[in-house]
Amino acid sequence: MNVLRPTLVRIGGRVYRKNLIEEQPFLQEKEEDFCTGEGLGDCADDPDPCDAVVVEETERGFQCRVEVPSPLYKYIIGKKGETKKRLETETRTSISVPKPGVEGEVVITGQHRSGVVSARTRIDVLLDSFRKKQPFTHFLSFALNQPAIQEKFLQFKEEVLEKCSQDHGVSSSLFQNPAKLHLTLGTLVLLNEQEIQKACDLLQQCKEDFVDQITGGKPLTVEVAGVEYMNDDPAMTDILYAKVHVKDGSDRLQVIADQLVERFVASGLMLKEWDRVKLHATVMNTLFRKDPTEEQNNTMTGKSSFKERESFDGRNILKLFENFWFGEVQLDSVLLSQRFSSDACGYYATSGQLSFS
Repeated sequence: MNVLRPTLVRIGGRVYRKNLIEEQPFLQEKEEDFCTGEGLGDCADDPDPCDAVVVEETERGFQCRVEVPSPLYKYIIGKKGETKKRLETETRTSISVPKPGVEGEVVITGQHRSGVVSARTRIDVLLDSFRKKQPFTHFLSFALNQPAIQEKFLQFKEEVLEKCSQDHGVSSSLFQNPAKLHLTLGTLVLLNEQEIQKACDLLQQCKEDFVDQITGGKPLTVEVAGVEYMNDDPAMTDILYAKVHVKDGSDRLQVIADQLVERFVASGLMLKEWDRVKLHATVMNTLFRKDPTEEQNNTMTGKSSFKERESFDGRNILKLFENFWFGEVQLDSVLLSQRFSSDACGYYATSGQLSFS
């Protein structure tokens, strides 16, 4: 590990330095400073991380409750309960985990407040690490599947296959489902109904705080025109996307996208991937070659393996369709879309939305 640039872990707006140092077992009975633990260093931006954790004083000592989605219980318990036992021993606390599949709170109790805080902080770091490894379940999107856009997209597909089907790797399996054309703003891992509701509530808060002011309560007219490739070499293209921009030439769509992602990242519901949202509508994707239900979002979050892809030669497509016009669309809402799902119109099922009007 580079000691000058250690790994930082962000939890609830706070930053912790992660140290690869093994803890020594406790040999004394007196209360120790439990604000650091195995794999967890000092708080990087606050001298007293204990203040950030809500701990109740009880007749038998101290108690802390933390909401944990049931799919993550197993990471607290560990194989044969080893992780839970180690946490309890090293922080001298008792950790109660609900039964598998039952949504509830993990309860930490102990004789010393600092021990409870240490257990809570270490559980937060543990869950944050495993949450990052979970496949995303939802994403914020603008739907681009209006009939006129779908018709032009199908025309694009037909012409590409007619003129470029002899180019390496080009086939009909690469094209997006026209009913699911969209712009992705960012991806989320929402593991229970409480987290989905939190995301829906945050969308409404964003509407009140800045979206209404930017849009004036009216839809944004967006043009979808021209194609571009995602990677460095057009001869080995993995993603081809249509470019989008607001018809009046303003940057309002970009501002809305960036501020939404900023809010969701700050809330802990979304991981920060880029400084700015790359507004694009995927029209061809080599992921579709193996799994037509897959979205381009995995490539946005860096979770897909490009080594497993069979790239295609996009040079002729880029030359012939550089300025292809897919049409205009009225964007009037941001959707919280559910991955691997379909609604009655063929678009992704909607768990929540922010309407401009």
